[in-house]
Amino acid sequence: MKKRIPFLIVVLVAILWSSCRKDFDVTQLPTGHLEFEKDTIYLDTIFTGISSSTYRFKVYNRSDEAIRIPTIHLAAGANSFYRINVDGRTGNTITNTMINAQDSLFVFVESTIDFAQVVNPLYEDKLLFDNDTDSQEVVLVSLVQDAHFLYPSRDAQTGEIGTVSIGVDGNGDDVLIEGFELPNDYTFTADKPWVIYGYCVVPDNKTLTIDSGAQVHFHNNSGLIVNQGASLQSNGTLANPVLIQGDRLEPEYENIAAQWGIIWLRDGSVSNTINYTTIKNGTVGLLVESAVVPSSTQLTLTNTQLYNFANYGLLAQTANVKGTNMIINNCGQSAFAGVFGGNYNFMHCTFANYWQGGLRTDPAIYLGNFLETTTGNITNDLQAASFTNCIIDGNNALEFVLDNDNTALFNCSFTNTMIKFDDYQHLYDSDPLYDFTNGTLFVNCLLNEDADFRDAYENDLIIGADSAGNGLGNASGASQVPADILGVNRTTSPDIGAYQHIIF
Repeated sequence: MKKRIPFLIVVLVAILWSSCRKDFDVTQLPTGHLEFEKDTIYLDTIFTGISSSTYRFKVYNRSDEAIRIPTIHLAAGANSFYRINVDGRTGNTITNTMINAQDSLFVFVESTIDFAQVVNPLYEDKLLFDNDTDSQEVVLVSLVQDAHFLYPSRDAQTGEIGTVSIGVDGNGDDVLIEGFELPNDYTFTADKPWVIYGYCVVPDNKTLTIDSGAQVHFHNNSGLIVNQGASLQSNGTLANPVLIQGDRLEPEYENIAAQWGIIWLRDGSVSNTINYTTIKNGTVGLLVESAVVPSSTQLTLTNTQLYNFANYGLLAQTANVKGTNMIINNCGQSAFAGVFGGNYNFMHCTFANYWQGGLRTDPAIYLGNFLETTTGNITNDLQAASFTNCIIDGNNALEFVLDNDNTALFNCSFTNTMIKFDDYQHLYDSDPLYDFTNGTLFVNCLLNEDADFRDAYENDLIIGADSAGNGLGNASGASQVPADILGVNRTTSPDIGAYQHIIF
């Protein structure tokens, strides 16, 4: 009997303790007794017909008694464009929801809104938490945009999505990806955004024009391909730039790489020009390829910014590219890679790489004149790679790699350029390509000096008063690019890089 007493005492104590707990005493929802993590939920901007991200918030019961909420429902009822989920239950109205004393529950909200069915593009509804006589509310707000949508066709019988060929494999079979061709010459206007699903192909010998102020949004696994003889003309201006990015517009996607694929200027594309255009948040910003270096410039980039790419900002293979007032930053591999030779000319450009998405082993700038194969290197002349008044910088010690096979031409030069190359391990002491005293390769260059970016990790590469290159730009180069990317005159005292400095 004595052995049972402790057990009986434990049971008795447990019963008495549980009888004192208030969350077993359920009360009807008293007015104002709920607290909300947020009283207004902004679901941000979405395109018509595209589901938003799912947003969540907490509802708290701060009282010492469990609360029963008779109904949680959307004010617009079945006509609401919002959907809710309360602790795993979905519907326009959720009944008899319990919150224990000093506890909380999660509410999840998402939306799909048809622009044509709303009077005000700033769409609102309310989520009501009702008792018998009164209610509390959380306001739901979304901005919905109308858009032009381009996407592959779908076979009515088989359901198969349309494809385009991007070449042939080793067996001579077509390599197909989901996509579509534009009809003839085409223009992306600025009247409303363009949302693209799959790969949009500019057909042979046709031109895609992007008007100033236009916004182009690529869905996941989507992009743009410019075929042989075809051309891309992105005509942004300082006042009305072009924006190219993914189709998720919520703040958490603002600077996330790999949301879409690539802009691919294929071998034989001609006279591509990109001016006052921001391209961001893809896998590769621009891939420019050619089997033979074109005699004329294949791509001209002016006043253009490329940010947040899982691999490369600008990847060029045997291409002819010219860039002025160009900025590239935040890439998983290189900001600019010129591989397998080519012809490149850059003036007043800022090549930075402050990637934070993982380990990065590639430099901000890579130049090479060969490709590695299983049977050995295939070489091709690097006819010219000229950098004048440029910044080459990043968060690695070595942001500058020259890869010469020595059996093909490797012609490069750097004039009045800031270069980040901190060879603290002395790995390249004997390599003549890194002899920064060689006046043939390096003229008035600054090594391992502070660029004084305002906030490189946030893609804000404006330079300040302490930038080491202030006033040290080559005058001849500045005369060819007389204004910086913001339109500021630089002819009298040119700073190195795409920006003239400011006082922070």
